[in-house]
Amino acid sequence: MSGRLEGKTAIITGGAAGFGEGIAQKYAQEGAAVIIADLDGVAARNLADAIGDTAYAIETDVTVRSDVKAMVAYAIEKTGRLDVVVNNAGYTHRNCPLAQVDENNFDRILEVNAKAIYLTTLEALPELERQGGGVIINTASTAGIRPRPGLTWYNASKGWVITATKSMAVELAPQNIRVNALCPVAGETGMLELFMGEDTPEKRQQFRDSIPLGRFSKPEDIANAALWLASDEAQFITGVALEVDGGRTI
Repeated sequence: MSGRLEGKTAIITGGAAGFGEGIAQKYAQEGAAVIIADLDGVAARNLADAIGDTAYAIETDVTVRSDVKAMVAYAIEKTGRLDVVVNNAGYTHRNCPLAQVDENNFDRILEVNAKAIYLTTLEALPELERQGGGVIINTASTAGIRPRPGLTWYNASKGWVITATKSMAVELAPQNIRVNALCPVAGETGMLELFMGEDTPEKRQQFRDSIPLGRFSKPEDIANAALWLASDEAQFITGVALEVDGGRTI
């Protein structure tokens, strides 16, 4: 690899599986120290062990400020710096009519998809400012641009992420902090069945047919985009909601 993140430290929330796992692996391959933060502490530790000495795991509930504070402190303790924060943790309700989503599920969607970005920003911002800048990447979704029926409250939360990203980018630009969003199309992750409502060959084909390039996204697709946004090659890119979607939102 080319070492495009050599000497940098990145926190990846929801980093133990799916897109987060792909980003953690890619960042480590490109020279970054990675903090894999996940509600599943065992999975986070297993991934850190598999990556090697530059990966660290911490069990984190991103909806709890004390956990988020501990996550940022852990990054500083282990590596002495913080350069990149990837707010990747996400949650969805099962595909269903909007009136069938109960209040607990609605609250959890907003806590994980929206409040967690707020909390992580509050805790990470002083460290990024202390270093003279950095990068924040928020995982949004094509759902925030071109919503699918049956996922209304999830779609709305991802629209929030996109708007928050753009506003953060404008406000934090004077501090040399770039903020961008990734908008993946549905991928082969643990959330796919929830997006579809039911996992059948017919439903999978229906989803594929809505993607012009004819396949689901892969963690590597998202990781490659996240790598570019975190690298110095994207040093003039901020406030972008990058569609990694095979043409889905066209």
